[in-house]
Amino acid sequence: VQLQAYGGGLVQAGGSLRLSCVASGRNFRNGATGWFRQAPGKEREFLGAVVWSGGSTYYGDSVKGRFTVDRDDAKNTVYLQMNNLRPEDTAVYYCAANEWGGSYYYNDYNFWGQGTQVTVSS
Repeated sequence: VQLQAYGGGLVQAGGSLRLSCVASGRNFRNGATGWFRQAPGKEREFLGAVVWSGGSTYYGDSVKGRFTVDRDDAKNTVYLQMNNLRPEDTAVYYCAANEWGGSYYYNDYNFWGQGTQVTVSS
C-alpha cells in the first residue's frame, strides 16, 4: 500500500483546511485508512479513520465534532476535513493504512504516507 498526503498549509485560527490521502496498492480496501498528527515533543495522536468496506468511522476524542473523515471510493482518497482550527492543532499530519480494519492505535497501521505540515496562526 502506498499513501500520498496533500493539503497542508498555513491557516488562521477559526479557519478550515481539508487534507487528502490518495491510496494505491492491492489490499488497502480490505482495511482502514486514517489520520494521525505529531507536534514537536509530543506523541503521535490518532485523529480519525474510515474503513473502506462499509464506511465505519473512528475519531479521536480531541477532535470529535471539529474534524471529519470521509472517503471517495472512485478516487481512492480519504479526506480529513478540519474546522474551527486552533493553534494547538499545529503539527505534522500523517495518513496511515492497514489491510484489516479500523483502529485507534498507531501500531495497528503498518503503511504510512509522508507527513504534511499544518500550521494554525493565532
